[in-house]
Amino acid sequence: MPIDFPILNFQAIAPELVVVVAAFVVMFMELFVDDKRILGYISLVGLTMAAILNFSLMASFAPPTFQTMLISDGYSLILNLIFIIAAALSILISLSYLSDRELQHGEYYALLLFATVGMMLMGAATDLIIVFMGLEIMSIALYILAAFNRQQLGSGEAGMKYFVLGAFASAFFLYGVALVYGATGSTNLQEIGSWFSADRGNLGDPIALVGLSLLLVGFSFKIAAVPFQWWTPDVYHGAPTSVTAFMSVGAKAAGFASLMRVLMISFGDAFTVDWQLAVAVLAVITMTGGNIAALAQKDVKRMLAYSSIAHAGYILVGVVPGTMNGVQGVLFYLLSYTFMNIGAFAVITVLERRSQVGSAIQDYAGLASRSPLLALAMLLFMVSLTGIPPFIGFWGKLYVFRAAVEANMSWLAVAGMINSAISAFYYLGIVVQMYMRPVATAEDGDVAPALKLSAPVVVTLVVTVIVTVIFGIWPTPLVDLTSLAVFG
Repeated sequence: MPIDFPILNFQAIAPELVVVVAAFVVMFMELFVDDKRILGYISLVGLTMAAILNFSLMASFAPPTFQTMLISDGYSLILNLIFIIAAALSILISLSYLSDRELQHGEYYALLLFATVGMMLMGAATDLIIVFMGLEIMSIALYILAAFNRQQLGSGEAGMKYFVLGAFASAFFLYGVALVYGATGSTNLQEIGSWFSADRGNLGDPIALVGLSLLLVGFSFKIAAVPFQWWTPDVYHGAPTSVTAFMSVGAKAAGFASLMRVLMISFGDAFTVDWQLAVAVLAVITMTGGNIAALAQKDVKRMLAYSSIAHAGYILVGVVPGTMNGVQGVLFYLLSYTFMNIGAFAVITVLERRSQVGSAIQDYAGLASRSPLLALAMLLFMVSLTGIPPFIGFWGKLYVFRAAVEANMSWLAVAGMINSAISAFYYLGIVVQMYMRPVATAEDGDVAPALKLSAPVVVTLVVTVIVTVIFGIWPTPLVDLTSLAVFG
């Protein structure tokens, strides 16, 4: 008797398939193309096609497919949009960044596209096996990208640290999957949740509880939550800045994508009290630890690395309530953070030169007189990341904090607001350097070199500034988009 498997709906994963095809096209075309920047533009075309397909799928969501391991719903589609935007903006700033450093190789764009596919799989996965598969596809590509600049020892060190610590995190995650499977007999998120709901006596199963704990460890590493964040500053600082920009938003969004599905679908009824307390504690120590460490940094890339840790804590505030409003707040935050953070890294790529001179905070002194528009863009990103209205970063924090208040966790929102005030000291410290300090000069007295903005970087800055400002003043379209993803 034939086994009746669910229909294999390839349309549901059309965006992922397009990105995979684009990656293989890039690998093939590298054999025939001398100017490797063309491969970057081919990658952008593939991402554009994936985005168009992604929007078309938003009109009709598909049920779970591929043996109920994947799903195309509003949640996965909005996350796909975040990953595609992050990849496209990162490629734009990579075009000139790689050329200036003689790192223009086709495999860079192929690896970035494969990492994007891994992220998209994590967002669409409804089975722990697919979550792990997407996690590894993303991670392996990012390990290589972090070490891509073989001309600098710091890049190789970043890739090795990320690989070694990432392997440990993957082992924790996989062991957690094994324990959850041992306790429930399934790796499907819905079936795990149904198993707990059907037999309330198993809610205290120690095997399942330990499995959940190990899953949280694995996810915490990917989102750079304290105390699993030690890799972040070294990797962010050593990796090529274009890679850091992509990693800081894409990997974080992918980690949160799977984390929320696992917690709310598999452990939503069973261990809500247990994981809410654990995630709440994680949120507080993450945003506090990240902000305090950022205050002491003298390098902009390391400062933004610790800032990224703090933002993971803010986003966790939206995860804790386990409500639909919390999920919507997290999605809005991730979408807004994508534009703000990549925009800030785009500015860094302009100032940073081959020897990584230009990433120190003091190198931003007098930027307003050297390049008024570039300084204005950085000002807008810093103010928005702080959470000051009327910019998009304010609304991201407002929605996650509101979700905590609605769930009677006002103390968590207060902790977030206090930490936001702390972050103003180091974000606005860059503004002070740009507008209130004289132009930085080299040790021999030479004036800092002129700044060159390539067309792709200008496009990136224009797009990120427009989104940061316009959707800060009028956030309704993004609110409606994330609402559609959550509430249908």
